[in-house]
Amino acid sequence: MVPLASLLAYELKNDVEENPILRCGLALQPRKGEDFALINTNCQRLQDDASSTFAVFGIFDGHNGSAAAIYSKENLLNDILSAIPPRLKRDEWLAALPRAMVAGFMKTDKEFQAREQTSGTTVTIVVVDGWTITVASVGDSRCVLDSQEVVSTLTVDHRLDSNVEERVRVKASGGEVGRLIITGGAEIGPLRVWPGGLCLSRSIGDMDVGEFIVPIPHVKQIKLSNAGGRLIIASDGVWDALSSEKAAVCCRGLQQPEVAAKHIVKETLRTRGLRDDTTCLVVDLVPPSNSQHAAPPVKKKKSSLQRILFWRRKGTHLSGALSGVPVMEQLFEEGSAMLADRLGTLSYPDGRNGLFLCAICHCDIESHDGISVHAGSFFAANGPRSMEGPFLCVTCKWKQDAMEGKQPLYSVVTKW
Repeated sequence: MVPLASLLAYELKNDVEENPILRCGLALQPRKGEDFALINTNCQRLQDDASSTFAVFGIFDGHNGSAAAIYSKENLLNDILSAIPPRLKRDEWLAALPRAMVAGFMKTDKEFQAREQTSGTTVTIVVVDGWTITVASVGDSRCVLDSQEVVSTLTVDHRLDSNVEERVRVKASGGEVGRLIITGGAEIGPLRVWPGGLCLSRSIGDMDVGEFIVPIPHVKQIKLSNAGGRLIIASDGVWDALSSEKAAVCCRGLQQPEVAAKHIVKETLRTRGLRDDTTCLVVDLVPPSNSQHAAPPVKKKKSSLQRILFWRRKGTHLSGALSGVPVMEQLFEEGSAMLADRLGTLSYPDGRNGLFLCAICHCDIESHDGISVHAGSFFAANGPRSMEGPFLCVTCKWKQDAMEGKQPLYSVVTKW
């Protein structure tokens, strides 16, 4: 696998590729009014520097009301970006992004729960910087890539029915998993977490369900080949009716992304009817030399550089990719629900006052007051890595312990 920094440096030095042209289209068919979409194609890593532009796309599928979805749409991106240290070069910024996504999801969840509203939401958010795509998700909204007629799912569904690892984690953290029991003892419907009855194991919000429903996202980062591709980001209203492959195939040849998104929604309604909010966002990454064509391009002969960059041993490409097809390079993937696995070992002091910042909520903490994310529980914050950063404030440490089943959250900390 080629390191991201080396790949970006080679491209910059040799001018081997230009950034893709982005085209996007949105289609939705509401039923409950709890789905929301985010489209921002003019974000900048460096203020007033057009060369640092990147784009962000997101789907927020709310449940038990729309409050969590609306709040996440308005705040999550800022929470992610605020977790990235300033003045980083592009390769450093991209390398820091997966960690920042974890911190951003945690912060958004914490601050929404402080409002004491019981709503929750799934989230799939996609950052496109040049040919590098970074996807973070909780819940069962999904992001699919169709590139050179190869369909790859870039997210993991956090549904208890289909995700055995999440069922094991929830039970280990103190939750109960089972189906709804009706009169007579019969079990019906999907597997759910009790108390609460949520069929998802990860979301933002849902403070009334249990601490084992965590906001820690699955994150995947890839480097797409410069042949381009099409991203399909949609709520479960689509995926309950169509497989990833069927959604991708049904809109091939439709060059306008808005037309493609509408066709996917139409196919969803034809297959299953309108049972849920149905939202689809299509994003085409089009090579500048092929800017007249937005649909996924046909496979081209590999250049010598592509043969070097996209050679990989059997079994290492993304799920759904065919062996030997130069579609993408996987740069990062992690789905652990343990914060110590996700936040790494770095701590960043606040340059203004010399204090450390909580790795999640970014509040100031004295170095002797911070609790390592690698330490034991709050009352036993010791061990061989207890002095190793990053550090958390008291309430964020309580949150970590509660998510990992070490102690209940709301019986001790009633408000963030």
